[in-house]
Amino acid sequence: MNGFGRQVEGWRAPRRQIRGNRLTDLALAIVASLAAAFLLAGCEHVQGYTPVSLVRVIDASYNAPALNVYVEGSLLATNIGQGTISPYGDFSPTSSTSISVTTTQSTNPLVTATGSLVANQTSSALITDINATYQVTLLEDQSTPAPSGHSDFRILNQAPSTGPIDVYFLAGTTAADYASAKPVITAIAVGATSGYVSIPSSTLFMVIAASGTTLTTTSKSIYVSAALPLVGGEVRTVLVVDPLISTAPVQVYTASDVN
Repeated sequence: MNGFGRQVEGWRAPRRQIRGNRLTDLALAIVASLAAAFLLAGCEHVQGYTPVSLVRVIDASYNAPALNVYVEGSLLATNIGQGTISPYGDFSPTSSTSISVTTTQSTNPLVTATGSLVANQTSSALITDINATYQVTLLEDQSTPAPSGHSDFRILNQAPSTGPIDVYFLAGTTAADYASAKPVITAIAVGATSGYVSIPSSTLFMVIAASGTTLTTTSKSIYVSAALPLVGGEVRTVLVVDPLISTAPVQVYTASDVN
């Protein structure tokens, strides 16, 4: 009996050891899973991380002097004029932020506006003064890359002399290219902003024409870009304005929203 009992005890001890090892492995797996879950939940839950909202300025004004722009009382852009697209600045998210536009010589605002700044979102404060009425509008920008193999474009038509416009993206500017051309964005009214439109990425030319124009090599296009080497993922905002000095039909400014 004693021999048999010692044999049983000697056999059971390894089973208890194996079970203990399995429990330890299980506990480690649970801890690892919980740690991964916390990481995937988002950076806003990481201790010490403060979410921000990014804001930039797009100046499409014609009559305004050099401008300063304040967001939440902080100077975002200084001494800017038509065609300026500032870098993004970071601000605390809030449901009601103040945007103030002043001249560089005065703190008295030419125009003010309020808007929401969303955490981890990008926005543009668009300044316009068509018909000498100052306005500032907070636009929500796309903050994620375009789908693989595609590029996303948004058009801001701030060119009163041209009226509504059509926008094409073409592989070339020959008669054959124009003969089969179809606008990607159509009839964008003066003062309007198109949504983001996704196009297949390649080396393309952006052509802008008065809405309804049939493109030919002899027709008068408003604007033809240089070749755009699009590789995919790009997000762009295109500002179209009447030129202040140039004799070209329009002036075009392009901003990189992503990539």
